[in-house]
Amino acid sequence: MNTNYLIAVVDDDQHIRNLVEAYLQKENYRTIGLGSAEEAWTLWQTSPPDMWVLDVMLPGMDGYEFCRRIRNEAEVPIIMISARDNEVDKILGLELGSDDYLVKPFSPRELVARIKRQLQRWYKMSNPVEPAISTPHPSTQIEVSHLQLLLEERRVFWHGNEIELTSKEFTLLKVFSASPNRAFTRDELLTYVWGDDYFGSDRAVDHLIKRMRKKLDLLPIEAVWGHGYRMRIEEGMEINEASTSD
Repeated sequence: MNTNYLIAVVDDDQHIRNLVEAYLQKENYRTIGLGSAEEAWTLWQTSPPDMWVLDVMLPGMDGYEFCRRIRNEAEVPIIMISARDNEVDKILGLELGSDDYLVKPFSPRELVARIKRQLQRWYKMSNPVEPAISTPHPSTQIEVSHLQLLLEERRVFWHGNEIELTSKEFTLLKVFSASPNRAFTRDELLTYVWGDDYFGSDRAVDHLIKRMRKKLDLLPIEAVWGHGYRMRIEEGMEINEASTSD
């Protein structure tokens, strides 16, 4: 993994921005400092960075709202930093899609270590190794009722219409589609999608499924009380996997 990533540091405290940027530049990362979420949103639309270090308390749009907007579009790594150390604030940040939450004052070295960890995870996700899901044979596509996944092309069709999914959404949908009617625990889904070193809240699974349901209306993924989730396929629904081999 190279270190030629661009990391955006969003904080209205210039001293903190400069400090964080200095430590990151020592590790050969490229950085850009921004004082507001509005500036950050403009950057996202023009020259999106590879990662965000995001303060919660910002003038105008706060970090929570900015995180929500980014997560509606992409899975780029986000680490939130904040003087708020209540558990509810941390959970809110994680539920909105941040990958980590660090309380001020923090050690810049610890922040750099967490940034490295998130970028390593992002690199693995961008260069995926297929999850260990039992399937009858290797396949290039999975069809479940009105859902079709073209695995090599990483494309999804729902009722014949192509749906744009983020990398995590695609991986989660593939997990369910490869094993219809199997109930997965949240921990299993976290491991498949986020990796076995993820330490955030398991509510991240709920948030990802909620976003997926908005994109694929009436997708038959249901909660299994006290356990997790499954994709329910009723008797008579078509299930097909196209093999790569003859």
